[in-house]
Amino acid sequence: MAKVYQSACPLNCWDSCGFHVTIEENKVIKVDGDPAHPITKGKICGRGRMLETRTNSPQRLLYPLKKVNGEFQQISWEQALDEISNRLKDIKDTHGSTAVLHSHDYANNGILKNLDQRFFNCYGGVTEVVGSLCWGAGIEAQSWDFGEAWSHGPNDVLNSKNIFIWGRNVTRTNMHFFEKLQEVKKHGANLFVIDPIFNATAKIADEYITIKPGMDGLLAAGIMKEMLRLGLEDRHFIENFTHGFQDLLVLLNSITLEKLSEMTEVPVRVMTRLAKVFAEKPTAVFMGLGMQRYENGGNTIRLIDALVAISGNIGIPGGGANYANRQVGQSFAFNELTLIERKQQHRQFPIMKQAEEILTAKDPEVQMIVVTCGNPLTQVPDSNIVAQAFTSVPTLVVIEQFMTDTAKLADYVLPTTTVFEEEDFYYSSMYHHYVNYGPKLVDAPGEAKSDLWIWTQLAQRLGFGEAFNYTRDQFFSMALNLLKENGISLEKLKEQHAVELPVKRIPWQDRKFKTPSGKFEFTSTLERLKDKEGILKLSLPDESKWNNPDLAERYPYQLLTIHPLRSNHSQNYQVWKQTPKVKVEVAKNIAESLQLEDGDYVRVWNDRGEVKGYVSILQISHHNLINIDEGIWKEFGGSVNNLTSSRPSDNGLGSTLYDCLVTIEKIKELPR
Repeated sequence: MAKVYQSACPLNCWDSCGFHVTIEENKVIKVDGDPAHPITKGKICGRGRMLETRTNSPQRLLYPLKKVNGEFQQISWEQALDEISNRLKDIKDTHGSTAVLHSHDYANNGILKNLDQRFFNCYGGVTEVVGSLCWGAGIEAQSWDFGEAWSHGPNDVLNSKNIFIWGRNVTRTNMHFFEKLQEVKKHGANLFVIDPIFNATAKIADEYITIKPGMDGLLAAGIMKEMLRLGLEDRHFIENFTHGFQDLLVLLNSITLEKLSEMTEVPVRVMTRLAKVFAEKPTAVFMGLGMQRYENGGNTIRLIDALVAISGNIGIPGGGANYANRQVGQSFAFNELTLIERKQQHRQFPIMKQAEEILTAKDPEVQMIVVTCGNPLTQVPDSNIVAQAFTSVPTLVVIEQFMTDTAKLADYVLPTTTVFEEEDFYYSSMYHHYVNYGPKLVDAPGEAKSDLWIWTQLAQRLGFGEAFNYTRDQFFSMALNLLKENGISLEKLKEQHAVELPVKRIPWQDRKFKTPSGKFEFTSTLERLKDKEGILKLSLPDESKWNNPDLAERYPYQLLTIHPLRSNHSQNYQVWKQTPKVKVEVAKNIAESLQLEDGDYVRVWNDRGEVKGYVSILQISHHNLINIDEGIWKEFGGSVNNLTSSRPSDNGLGSTLYDCLVTIEKIKELPR
C-alpha cells in the first residue's frame, strides 16, 4: 500500500524545498511539495519532481565499473576499493598526497556530502579546487565590502517600497521568491527588473531596463553619479559607517554620465529616474549570479553594493544588497565534520582553471583525479582543454549516479545513491534559512552505495578507519554542535523536518561590519590584497569592443549561458522524455540581419570551439545577444562550454563564463 513521507530536495538551488514522497513496495512513485514547509508551502519545480525519474531511471549506474582496453567492465566493490586504495597508497608514498586532485562541485547539498573532505584531509591533504563556477566572484566581492555575504530573510521584502531584481530570473531559479514578489506588488511595492533578456520576472515588473551584458557595474556607477548630483545620497550613513568614500568620488568623477550611458546602452534619463527610486527608501536589490561571471565580475557586484550603501539602504528593513546568505551554512560545524586539522599538505587549483593546472602541474604532477558531486567535462569552461587534461592523468575515479560525460572518461566509476536512498539533511545558502531533513525511504538499486559508505571503506583500507567509525546520526549531531545552545538537535530536526536556523534576518542593522575597519568599505582594507587592489574600478568585460576591438569585430555577438529550466545544471538532460536538443536563442536584430528563422540549424563558434543547435528567436532582449542554456551533454550537442573561457574573474575566485564573444551562421543539418 502506498504511503506518503516527508522529505527534502537535495539540489543546489535557491529554494531548498520540502517534499512529500509517495512510496509503494520499496519504490518512489511520486514527488510532491510538502504543504507544511514554512517557506515552500507545497509548491515545487519540475526539477524537484524529476528526482523520481532520476531515482527510477533504467540508466542508473548499478555496479562498480573499471575501464579495460577502452571498455568498461563490471567488477566487485572489493576489487574496485582494493585497487583504488592501493593506487592512493602508491601515489602518496611515491609522489606525495597532493598528487591527487579532488574535483568537487555542489550538485547536491547534503551535509554528509562534505565527508569527502574528511577523507582527503585524513589521507594527508590533496590538491583541491578553489573558487566557484557559480557565485565565487560575488562572494569575494561582498567579503571585501561587508566582510561577509549575508542577505535579508525572505519575508523582509514585505517591508520594501522598491525592489530591484538585477540580473536574475526568479521564475526560473527561485519560484517561491517570485510568489513573494507577486504578493508585495499587490501591497503597492514597485518592481524593477534589470536584465539583458526580457524574462518571465520582467513580465510582472513595473519597469524593465535592458542593459548590455557585463555592464551592470557601470550602470550602478551612473545611478550613483546622479544621486550625488541631485543630493540624494545618505550622508549620515556615508560619514558614520563607511570607509573609502573619497576614493569612490574620484572614480565617479573620472567618467561622464554620457560615456556610461554609451557603454551600458542605458539612456541617461533612466539613470536619473533610478537615482530617485533608490533614494525612496526602503529599496531592496536582489542580484543574480550571471552578471559576476565576467572578467569584471567582482567589481560589478562591488559597484552595486556601493550604490545600495550610498543610498542608505544597508541594514534597514526592506533594504539590502542581497546576493547570497552564507549565514545559513555558517550555522554548521564544518571544521569538526571535515577534520581540517588532519591536513598535512595542501595545494589549490582555481576551479575554472583546473584543466590548465593539471596539464602544467609539477612537484608533483597529478597522478589521480577523484570527482565528486560534479560533471566537470560538461560544466567547467573550455571543455576541449578539460577533456585533454582529464585524459592525461593516469587514474580518474568518478563517483556518480549516471554515465555522464566525465564518467565516460573514467578508469573507475563508482555507483552512488540518490536522495531517497540515503538519509541526510539539506540547506541552501542563497534564499531561506531553514534546514530540511530527508530520511532514507527506499533501497538503492543494484549495488549502488552512499558516498559515506565508499569513504568509510576506503578509509579502512588506508589506515584511518577510526575517523569514519561513526554512525550517520553521530555525524549529523557533530554537524549540529554549534546549534545546541539554540535548542536545535538532531531529534528536533527529525521530528519537525524543517527547522529555522538562528540568522540575522536584517544583516548589518547594528552597523557593525566584518571588515578590518568595522565599516562598509568602498575601498577594501583586507590584508591579503595588494596595493590599491581594494579600490573600486570601472572595469569592463575582457571580451568586449572596449577592451578587445579586434576580437569583437571577428565575433560580434555576446553569448550568455543561463541556467536551464528543467535541469539542475547537467543533471537531468539524460532523463527527459524527449531527446534534448541545443536551443540557440538569438536577439531579433541578429535574426533579421542574418535572415534566421525559428528552427533553423546553426553553428555558433569562436576560437575555443563550436556548438550546433536550433534557432529560437528572443522576442524581447538586448541586441547582439545569443543564449544557449548550460549543462547539455555532449551526446545531445553540448557542451556550451566548448565556447566559454577558463579565465578567472578580477578577484580570482569566480568564472568568466558569460565573458564570451561568438559568431553564428546557418548550416544544413546532416541526416542522422
